[in-house]
Amino acid sequence: MLSVRPIAEHDWPAIVALEAQAYSGIGLSEDRAALESKARASPRTCFVLDVGHHVAAYLLALPYPMFRSPALALPEAETFSSTNLHLHDLVVGKEFRRRGLATHLEQQLTQLAPSLGHTSISLIAVAGSGGFWTACGYEERPTVSVSVSYGANAVYMTRMIHGIPALNPQHPIEESLR
Repeated sequence: MLSVRPIAEHDWPAIVALEAQAYSGIGLSEDRAALESKARASPRTCFVLDVGHHVAAYLLALPYPMFRSPALALPEAETFSSTNLHLHDLVVGKEFRRRGLATHLEQQLTQLAPSLGHTSISLIAVAGSGGFWTACGYEERPTVSVSVSYGANAVYMTRMIHGIPALNPQHPIEESLR
């Protein structure tokens, strides 16, 4: 059974493990305090995806001024009110990849964002993930400076939100997880 829900306190060990699995080998890992600070800044736009009773993926997004980004590995010291929502992190566990879970989470965020007053979403594509984000409708903004802490070839990307169609309740992702 697939479900997307808000992050609960008991989810943090699984989130930290997924984050380390995805980023520690490429030097982009953040500690629990930094991750939790992003979620505290906007609990309604941070969630986990469960497969059965297992946290298979998570997404952290927070309001942030357009063309700026949170510091990697540092706790957030300031909370912003912005029409831009910054998708700071989206990780799917290795055993659950290639099933459409990342796209499903991104679509959930994109559908939710307008109801919270957001008109755009930004992110920093790391480790060669730009092609995935382009396929999701994001555009590279090569003139926007990205901190070297995000790694070589990191790229700032944005997506404007308007007229988002509803998710199909028979989303193919559910079929692939049965």
